[in-house]
Amino acid sequence: MKQQTAVIGSGIGGIASAIRLAAKGYDVHVFEQAAKPGGKVSERHQGGFRFDTGPSLFTLPNMVTELFTLCGKNPDDYFRYRPLDASCKYFWEDGTVVNAWHHPEAFAAEVHQQTGESEEQILRFLEKSRRLYELTHEVFLFNSFHKIKNFVSPAYRKALFGLHELNAFTTMHAKNSKWFSNPKIVQLFDRYATYNGSNPYKTPATLNIIPHLEHNIGAFFPEKGMYHIIEALVTLAEEMGVRFHYETPVDEILVSDQQVQALRIGGEVKPFSLFVSNVDVVNLYKNLLPQLPFPQKQLSLERSSSALIFYWGIDGSFPELSLHNILFSNDYRKEFHHLFREKSITDDPTVYVFISVREVKGDAPAGKENWYVMINVPENAGQDWDAMITAARKQILQKIARVLKIDIQPLIVTESFADPRSIESDTGSYRGSLYGLSSNNRFAAFYRHPNFKKSIKNLYFTGGSVHPGGGIPLCLASAKIIDKEIPTQPNR
Repeated sequence: MKQQTAVIGSGIGGIASAIRLAAKGYDVHVFEQAAKPGGKVSERHQGGFRFDTGPSLFTLPNMVTELFTLCGKNPDDYFRYRPLDASCKYFWEDGTVVNAWHHPEAFAAEVHQQTGESEEQILRFLEKSRRLYELTHEVFLFNSFHKIKNFVSPAYRKALFGLHELNAFTTMHAKNSKWFSNPKIVQLFDRYATYNGSNPYKTPATLNIIPHLEHNIGAFFPEKGMYHIIEALVTLAEEMGVRFHYETPVDEILVSDQQVQALRIGGEVKPFSLFVSNVDVVNLYKNLLPQLPFPQKQLSLERSSSALIFYWGIDGSFPELSLHNILFSNDYRKEFHHLFREKSITDDPTVYVFISVREVKGDAPAGKENWYVMINVPENAGQDWDAMITAARKQILQKIARVLKIDIQPLIVTESFADPRSIESDTGSYRGSLYGLSSNNRFAAFYRHPNFKKSIKNLYFTGGSVHPGGGIPLCLASAKIIDKEIPTQPNR
């Protein structure tokens, strides 16, 4: 008989774990408190517009497609995506515009033409980013930090011998300032610290591996939008026998004799042999594992940023904008000071505008556009969010007007928003922090919660609050890590 396995939470890490366990012969049940799967990867429909509401950038698509091939399926039968000609379009208020073209040579030429920065320096930087990725990805992304055997592996020895190249003891901003002479290009590459909710003035320059994913490997977009990643994976999971239980919150994880025995759900005790948590680890210990000692390090370290996102249906078309657009702040250091020191929002925030109708034509009515407009904001620490949101909305509209030379306020025909409070209530992310712990510490990667607990035999952890971190590729990597630790069922 197949061993019954419980996955708590249907974020992308939980779904990927369920698929991998089903492929190994387990009978998998996924318990989700919401009415639909996906966690932070979600969507909303309003006024004839569709919006992806969570992650909007798609990199390392092989992390998704390998789940289909693992199950003997053709990914193209479920899920299609295409490469983007440009990963992003960058705007500054002085009129400078830089297209981040997919090919490094084209991007370097664009940067030189628009800012005067050396093409050769851009290409050298991207090659350095590639080298960082090659040195670190097997150690930091696709294996556990908490298994002694991994520290004697060839990948670990490779990283150790290249330790001097990792730039772990200098900040991203300090390193980028040495690479580039133009402050706009320093700012462009500093932005990659925000990909895991961190501060470029504090985060180690090791995170300069991130540009490699966009500029060397490339950025992509699903043909039906970001939420289709979830829909395709759920279809695959169900075909593999995984059963999803929506609107079924888990009340408690029951532990005895250093082993999880069962889940308490709605007053009923349900026993399982194996357990995977896709729950934010802070809320997991606080709410579902109250009998276990809380890992205090998780509370003492700085958390990642959150987001304020407006979903605007726009009555008009703006061909000067791309799929992904960044309107940079005039004072980046001040912006991050407010985020991480003041726990507030600067008066000139960097604005991200994502318009999925550029790639998915049905996402907006003809002649209209769906604008996902986001700024980075701090975690919810009890601030007056209503007042902050009102002020931020005004500042965002002013920023867009200064860059695009048009007042879009009269063009907004439908509107909603998400903030740290709703992000926490909708997804369970502690204080609305998008990525769990920040990387504002050279040892931050080692402080993330492991993917298993040595004191509990049959409990594993996946998702953005544990190793290796947040974002779609890393959540999928966490599922891959625990897959290596769980044996295949006999006679599957």
